[in-house]
Amino acid sequence: MMEIISIVVFVVVIGLIMSEKVHRAAAALAGAVVLVFTGVMSGEKALSYIDFNTIGVLVGMMTLVAVIRQSGLFEYVAIKAAKMVHGDPWKIMIAFILITAILSGILDNVTTVLLVGPMTIAIAKMLEINPVPFLMTQILASNVGGTATLIGDPPNIMIGSAAKLSFMDFLENTGFAVALVIVFMIITMRFKYKKEIKVEGLDTSKIMNLDPNKSITDKPLLIKGVVVIGLVILGFIFHDKLGLESSVIALAAAAIMLIIGGTSVENAIQDVEWTTIAFFMSLFVVVGGLTETGVIKQMAAVVIEKTAGHPVMMMLILLWASAILSSFLDNIPFVATLIPLVLALKADGMDVEPLWWAISLGACLGGNGTMIGASANVVLSDISTKHGYPITFKSYLRVGMPFMIGSVFISMVFLLVKYGM
Repeated sequence: MMEIISIVVFVVVIGLIMSEKVHRAAAALAGAVVLVFTGVMSGEKALSYIDFNTIGVLVGMMTLVAVIRQSGLFEYVAIKAAKMVHGDPWKIMIAFILITAILSGILDNVTTVLLVGPMTIAIAKMLEINPVPFLMTQILASNVGGTATLIGDPPNIMIGSAAKLSFMDFLENTGFAVALVIVFMIITMRFKYKKEIKVEGLDTSKIMNLDPNKSITDKPLLIKGVVVIGLVILGFIFHDKLGLESSVIALAAAAIMLIIGGTSVENAIQDVEWTTIAFFMSLFVVVGGLTETGVIKQMAAVVIEKTAGHPVMMMLILLWASAILSSFLDNIPFVATLIPLVLALKADGMDVEPLWWAISLGACLGGNGTMIGASANVVLSDISTKHGYPITFKSYLRVGMPFMIGSVFISMVFLLVKYGM
């Protein structure tokens, strides 16, 4: 009975989000409350399913960016970037795809889009063009880039720890696949957004005449911000060796900037996307309902059972199952469920290395499928909407799902060539 309730609640919440008739934060919160009221889980258990590390990173980095934004840093970078490519929208798009993908390989995706997103909107406003195509490609690039390295996405960290895989192991496998996917992205986005990024009579003189130095409103704050961002990057790269959660680093950086920034603490805190935070906390509980009742574990067990004795088939099914489920579910509990099952197969003498890469590529790239598939999707779409450029569930789906399918297909070919032939 509890299994049915958890499935119904999840389906209804997703349906309400897709309909866009109810705000996604309200839909997810209502779903979480129903799970507690119906006895699927206690309030204490519901709270245990909230990934407070992710929430901490979100709050910390949103606060940090809100403080640093007041220095004019993002406008400065935006003007510099636009002038370097002479205001060519297509070159700007390629540059930010590459920047976002690379940063996402060493930072968490949310931090990356929080840094790159405001710059993009500033550039678009200068050129008087719609920033949505640029923001969409950055969302996709953040999830693709995070797939490339051991530290780029939580599932990779989990897999690397369980399978004893190194940073270079990921670069040689998921990293190579990601390079192919980036090429695919640049080509497909060129055709997808050809009309939007080719504006007749585009006046770039206004940008070329701008002095980026004049955009800096608080130089001491800018210097402090750049230093703190540099320390945050180092902190994220070495957080495991430091024995600190990434949320601790993000929140510590936010606290430091609030103290030394010399700006309005109230304004910085108000700039945090609290509706996004509420949505994530509630969604963690809704997905936790599926975990609590064993639905996710049963799904994983069926995948393993149906493909037992057929390593290549298992590799392909795990790839596509991980991708499709990760478009709607948090990939962390799903990957956490698969890891012990794959380790059990290894104990039985099976070569499971291809399975690790299938799970990693599927779970990470699958996040591009829908607007709720990954944290970066929700955060950047909310920022875009807040600035007056709405990215809806449906409009995202039209771009994200086809791209996700294409990128997973490329990954499938890569895995077949390397491990299946």
